[in-house]
Amino acid sequence: MKLVSWNVNGLRACLEKGFGDFLTGCDADVVCLQEVRAHATQVGARWSGWTLHCNPALKPGYAGTAILARRPPLAVFPGLGLAEHDTEGRVLTAEYEDIFVVTVYAPNAQRELTRLDYRSRQWDPEFLRFVKRLEKNKPVVFCGDLNVSHRDIDLANPAANRGNAGFTDEERAGFDAYLQAGFIDTFRAFEPGTGHYTWWSNRKGVRERNIGWRLDYFLASAALRPRLRGAGILPGVMGSDHCPVILELA
Repeated sequence: MKLVSWNVNGLRACLEKGFGDFLTGCDADVVCLQEVRAHATQVGARWSGWTLHCNPALKPGYAGTAILARRPPLAVFPGLGLAEHDTEGRVLTAEYEDIFVVTVYAPNAQRELTRLDYRSRQWDPEFLRFVKRLEKNKPVVFCGDLNVSHRDIDLANPAANRGNAGFTDEERAGFDAYLQAGFIDTFRAFEPGTGHYTWWSNRKGVRERNIGWRLDYFLASAALRPRLRGAGILPGVMGSDHCPVILELA
């Protein structure tokens, strides 16, 4: 089973930058999207063999998640089941016979850390509780833009960014909690080195010089470790300020 995750930074815009060609050539069973910023009816393109499931935000043109499935799921359901967290379309789950696949777009703490308290004290604990409840039934893979670089090796300039949104102690502790709960950072199961990023500022030359952050992940239940066959990052795929990440399961 091959899974792809991509923060497309607006699916309608990404459609004009080669998204359809990427989808045709990616050879995936499931493609999970974040920051879709659209309802299904607003996406004019349709792809043969794929089914599109969307969880848009109530606010037009904001946030939202989606799943494109070539392998039909048993069921698809939106959100955490908590009204106070589900207005922004940040979670969408597809259930398969032997696995749950969850796409998630975690809240950004914001430049002045105005949303850090919500992110660290409410969102992260509730999302962890949600995936652990799913895990009681079958293993879970959750993926997406988690809006945090976990370790110093996950961004190009850790010293300069310590305490900034995406690299605060609180956000990193939230990621630690996923690992302590038994989830595997699948990319790090295969690649321990530096220089691997999934997001770059739009400032001129930043992406070319690979001054980036790893914000996009696949995390998997410990029970899936024997099935891990590969995990990677596709920095050469353009169309968004993020690039896709992939996971392959036996």
